[in-house]
Amino acid sequence: MQENNTTFYKILPNGLKIVHRMTTSEVAYVGISVAVGTRDEQPQLNGLAHYVEHCVFKGCRTPFGHNLSARQIINKIEGIGGEINAFTTKEETTFYAATPVEHFRQTLQLIADLVLRPTFPKRETDKELGVILDEIESYEDSPSELIYDDFESLVFSGHPLAQPILGKRKTLKTIASSQMHPLAWVTDNFTPDKMVIFSQGNIKPEQIFRFAEQELGFNARSAAVSQRRARAGVATLVDSQSASFRRHTHQTHVMLGGRAYPLGHPDQLAMYFLNNILGGGSLNSRLNLSLREQKGLVYTIESQYTPLSDTGYWSVYFATEPANRNQCLDLVLAELKRLRDEKLSSLQLRRALTQLHGQMAIAAENQENSVLAMAKQMMYYGEAPAWQEMFKKVEQTTADKLQEIANDLLSENTLCTLFYE
Repeated sequence: MQENNTTFYKILPNGLKIVHRMTTSEVAYVGISVAVGTRDEQPQLNGLAHYVEHCVFKGCRTPFGHNLSARQIINKIEGIGGEINAFTTKEETTFYAATPVEHFRQTLQLIADLVLRPTFPKRETDKELGVILDEIESYEDSPSELIYDDFESLVFSGHPLAQPILGKRKTLKTIASSQMHPLAWVTDNFTPDKMVIFSQGNIKPEQIFRFAEQELGFNARSAAVSQRRARAGVATLVDSQSASFRRHTHQTHVMLGGRAYPLGHPDQLAMYFLNNILGGGSLNSRLNLSLREQKGLVYTIESQYTPLSDTGYWSVYFATEPANRNQCLDLVLAELKRLRDEKLSSLQLRRALTQLHGQMAIAAENQENSVLAMAKQMMYYGEAPAWQEMFKKVEQTTADKLQEIANDLLSENTLCTLFYE
């Protein structure tokens, strides 16, 4: 067991990672994250990871062999005033809950039952299939969300990362045709060597470690499966790409960007900092000042940096009147060029660091986001440093380094551009 301030770590012999952060809060956050997601699916079963995330809540077994129905699962959390949630990404599936600290043990036990012993009762999962299909329709009605999926399909064309998380209607019907597909997915992938148990609250770490050893201390079964299903590498993007789709929308929606550094890259935090300057979540970002405040051409414009385990991408999104599309695009390209050509002054760098420090401090006050970030850090780095430690590393970024990254990543030579018109 290692201790870092109030954060405690342990890795079991079977590879299970555990991270716990002590707080004085009477609300505990607990969960299990599994390093498997959409990119691990076979194309004919696209949507399987997300389907499993939904359907484990339809039924599970306890360690004593008792079956829990969907209603009993809900009541076990809602009945104590807690909240349970789950989500799927391209690379992870995460189940977690917020609960009064005195109910921490039973909450974590329920999450373990969902992950380790789901039953996928056909009658219930058939109903849930309808819910997922409705979710897809809702998503397709929201161009500002759907464009992110289509952009990833463009940036990672031909790779499993291009697959949509929600899946497709045809593949989902194949998945739901029998219990075989979800049960095989859980057996093959929900194994201790791919898991992180994470928690935060006024709980002694020994309680977490003891529970993990009892529930998930068994030998991992996934070595052969992991070898058989090794993730495909991502080919280098060597050319610019462009695509346009007809959508029945009043505005033109545009997304542009390209590949970026993966998790753990030496310049990952510096790229995070550069993105914050370009179009992060503040009104004084360069893109917001240029397109909204000075020109009044957009309501929303933002940039994002999304690092993945072995690759990543950056993107800029905006929506505008069709007549203003080209002007907005030129202004975005001008801001990218300015970052490539003009080094930040010492005053600009200092102000940007001051702003980021405040943003990180405020973001850390969100307990839910904080614990989920901690889980991801533990999964990929084996530790979860506090935000202050992360900022100290960002603080070492020089203006020369930011300009170097801008020239490395924000080039128009490999720019991908997507239009909804």
